[in-house]
Amino acid sequence: MEYKECSQAGNGQIDQACEKVLSELECDFVGLALQNTDGPDVRWHYAAGNSNEKYKRITVRYGKGIAGKVISTGRPMYLENFPENISGKALEYPIMLAESLNFAYAVPIHFKGIPKGVLLIGNRTGQPINEGEQSTVRSAARRLEEKLSSLI
Repeated sequence: MEYKECSQAGNGQIDQACEKVLSELECDFVGLALQNTDGPDVRWHYAAGNSNEKYKRITVRYGKGIAGKVISTGRPMYLENFPENISGKALEYPIMLAESLNFAYAVPIHFKGIPKGVLLIGNRTGQPINEGEQSTVRSAARRLEEKLSSLI
């Protein structure tokens, strides 16, 4: 699995998928993180609704940050009222800080049955992410799994 080598057409498909989730849910941010193929680090590769380009420079260790925790556990993660309701320090959640997110919901993206990526949606306002939106994110993650599997 080599994510860095995805074709330009593939990159466009992934960007479009992130934009579609952003418009479907009317959320503020959608991001896709993938675990590096040459180590345990996790990096944010795509974003829609981003307020800056900082996400491109964020790398977290396996098991750290939202992306690393979702990949290591293989389970969705929901954050609300960031940074009040978190375990640990706010600095351990760089994507939340970089994008000024108050609420986030992240789900794993699997490759050959193993979690290797994360789809995250977030809101900068006081708007929580409800069950219906969470279900939509899970469905979008399954569609992204199919797209990414065909590109790799």
